[in-house]
Amino acid sequence: MTSADPAVAGRPLRADARRNRARVLEVAQQVFAEEGLAVPIDEIARRAGVGVGTVYRHFPTKDALFEAIIVERLRGVGEAAHELAQGPDAGRGFFAFFELMVRDASLNKALFDALAASGSFNQELTSEARQVMMTGLGELLAKAQEAGEVRADLTAADVKTFMVGCLAMARQGTADPGLIVGVVCDGMRPVSPVRTPEG
Repeated sequence: MTSADPAVAGRPLRADARRNRARVLEVAQQVFAEEGLAVPIDEIARRAGVGVGTVYRHFPTKDALFEAIIVERLRGVGEAAHELAQGPDAGRGFFAFFELMVRDASLNKALFDALAASGSFNQELTSEARQVMMTGLGELLAKAQEAGEVRADLTAADVKTFMVGCLAMARQGTADPGLIVGVVCDGMRPVSPVRTPEG
């Protein structure tokens, strides 16, 4: 899948074009999440308050629009993790981030596919966005480990694997997602020393 979106291609956009593109992405993400991919481009343009031609100038196909949403989401996830890493409680932030990612992606097949590097996305574009996500996750993990809240032997790749695993189980619907996340999060915490009775 390819995209002719000038913002993705690295070409600068005018201020009004940037606003239009951002508005289309915002509306399309909400519409796709609520109503699925069957919603026509014309309807997305109407709800975004722009002409159909404006949408097509940025996103020549519905697939290109959907792909751009996923790229934006992955980058946004990485930036959110980076911000949490700078906060006062990286340990709490790390586990809240993990829980949020599983909850959000479990409701969004495309985001799950992007995290798992599957699906029919432009792999070059999504791999760049995944790298932004992994960098932010790595920063957050390192800070949580420094605070003694997460096991020191875990890597960002390990955490991503756990995340994808939780998502896969949640999508199967065979267990409570909250229970799955709780068990995995407990497993990522440092192992407490076993206390033996004195006597």
